[in-house]
Amino acid sequence: MDSLDPDVRGAFAAALLGCLRGGCPGSEAGLRGSLARGTADAYSDIDVAWTVPGAEFGAALGRVPVILGGVRPLASLRVDPELRHSPDRRLFFASFTGLPLFWRLDLEVRAASVTGLDEAGRPRAAAPDPGPDPDPGWSLAASALANGVAAVKAVLRDRPDTARGLLERGSARIGAPAVLTGRWPEDIARLADAAARAEPAQRALAEQVRALAYEHLAEGTG
Repeated sequence: MDSLDPDVRGAFAAALLGCLRGGCPGSEAGLRGSLARGTADAYSDIDVAWTVPGAEFGAALGRVPVILGGVRPLASLRVDPELRHSPDRRLFFASFTGLPLFWRLDLEVRAASVTGLDEAGRPRAAAPDPGPDPDPGWSLAASALANGVAAVKAVLRDRPDTARGLLERGSARIGAPAVLTGRWPEDIARLADAAARAEPAQRALAEQVRALAYEHLAEGTG
């Protein structure tokens, strides 16, 4: 079983924040969510907000893979498609080699507003068009597998209704039937197998999610 030592996660998060701040002069990085509130449990992921100067927004986006990979090798990096064309905001989802799947990084990159007027007396834009950024595609299977990981968390936190909803939505994302029996390792493995069939490139991640379910959840729990 991967170590779920909160001190390991805390040290990793601190290193991330330091590298983000150093990766863009004038930027600020801070924790959000349960880690910021002090309510995290062993399964909580890492939510970070990185605010960069508006004029540096596009360049900062391009540096994200290098900055994150410099802290620890990346296993995956995805960009939320709903924000892909936002002029001042992106949301990255990253997982890292050798860290528990539970500890996904959700990194929100925001452009700080640029105050004042330009040479023509017009208000300056919050950020320029950043152009292309990493991960131009969006894997529905990887998204479904993220639901599988979240379902494991929900069961461990004694939230079975949340787990069922996650599995239903994950299955729908890849056009697979949601067969929910309350035998959680089997139900989550079923989603993982369907994701691997839908996108064979996600087979390795699907195997990790399957193993996670059987490793952390006892057979027969409902």
